[in-house]
Amino acid sequence: MTLHDQPLVSILTPVYNGASYLKECIDSVLAQTYSHWEYIIINNCSTDNTLEIACEYATKYSSIRVHDNTEFLGVIANHNLAFSLMSPAAKYCKVVSADDFIFPDCVSQMVDLAEANPTVGLVGVYLLAGKRVLCDGLQYEQKVVNGREISRATLLGGPYVFGSPTSLLYRADLIRKGKAFYPHSNPHADTTACYESLEHSDFGFVHQVLAYARIHADSQTSKSLKVGTYELALVGDLTRFGPKYLSPAELEQRLEYYLEPYYRVVVNMLLERARNKEFLDQQKIALQQIGLRFSFTRLMKTAFHMAIGILLRPGVAIKKISAAKRNAGKIEAQYY
Repeated sequence: MTLHDQPLVSILTPVYNGASYLKECIDSVLAQTYSHWEYIIINNCSTDNTLEIACEYATKYSSIRVHDNTEFLGVIANHNLAFSLMSPAAKYCKVVSADDFIFPDCVSQMVDLAEANPTVGLVGVYLLAGKRVLCDGLQYEQKVVNGREISRATLLGGPYVFGSPTSLLYRADLIRKGKAFYPHSNPHADTTACYESLEHSDFGFVHQVLAYARIHADSQTSKSLKVGTYELALVGDLTRFGPKYLSPAELEQRLEYYLEPYYRVVVNMLLERARNKEFLDQQKIALQQIGLRFSFTRLMKTAFHMAIGILLRPGVAIKKISAAKRNAGKIEAQYY
């Protein structure tokens, strides 16, 4: 496929204080074997030298441009702003998070699959997160999967192939359908966007490791796993899409499955924050927004069972309590 024949891909990197990794991210875009792309870096009022790095590259390469926010935006709002900056001529959109990078054939392979299958709205790849390869679970022969079928399978705990924005390619028309492609403020609204898009399109998958996710304590993922934002997002997507794809019995079983770890995280955070009322109020509001009530009874039962488990193993208990005191307020580098 010549440059003249290639559809335009809009590559986006929303970034806040990403100076430590931004150069590697940008270099990975410049190294793509695919030629017809625009690259927009959206600086979200960074206080380090992120803007200087981005502008230095934009000066050297005409295909790179920098948008510098005049006011700080939440992570999802900044992504939605990035989507609004896409060229009207773009046929596909590829997000590359500032602390991640993509391998040279990433865009080429994803676009080839999408071009060969017009019903495909999203394309995924294997994601290397640290030492682990994620987004596995599909048979090699499964290069295109019905969107509703993969959504149902995912909600039931089947293969999780949505990965992260860095491991996905979006058909641009899906993004342009609504005012905000990521439909709510939870940092994991990208997964919600996948479910919404797959109601009317299919999912494509390239069986190659083409994207890399960096694991570090300052990442949004590490923060979300620390405070329960990720578990809350799972519950939210289940309550939103479960009625469409699952039977009432399946929905009830999966909701129970997701709520257990959510309440465990809440217990841990309340212990670490000395029963912080503000945090508890935030959880009540968050559950209410997705149609559920916060259960103090369940919270107490969860705390009781956790306490029993600790008391049955006093040696482990002492270590856990010591570690909790030592790491109070600290965020551990982790991934899903």
